[in-house]
Amino acid sequence: QVQLVESGGGLVQAGGSLRLSCAASGRTFSSYAMGWFRQAPGKEREFVGAISRSGGSTYYADFVKGRFTISRDNAKNTVYLQMNSLKPEDTAVYYCAAGSTIVVVSTRQSLDAWGQGTLVTVSS
Repeated sequence: QVQLVESGGGLVQAGGSLRLSCAASGRTFSSYAMGWFRQAPGKEREFVGAISRSGGSTYYADFVKGRFTISRDNAKNTVYLQMNSLKPEDTAVYYCAAGSTIVVVSTRQSLDAWGQGTLVTVSS
């Protein structure tokens, strides 16, 4: 079973950028598609984006297209979420998750692992 630890959250002004990291334990990281989700206060957790096992394919929620980019480094067992042009409405706890395919991750079917989350606060 893979274990996930997010980092990189913090306070940023609107229009700024942050890069989140999600480090995975174990030697099977490359066998998982990876995804990012977020949960704002008082709201349900929502899908942000996902990346395939090789990193060759990505899929994003409409509200982050053109602003956020997911990448991964299988040699470092790490997936990243680069967030640009941040808005106050992006304020949330961001979670990474692992699953067998992008479809499984994006639809939250039988996810194999979740991280503990990292808080991103965007001030206006």
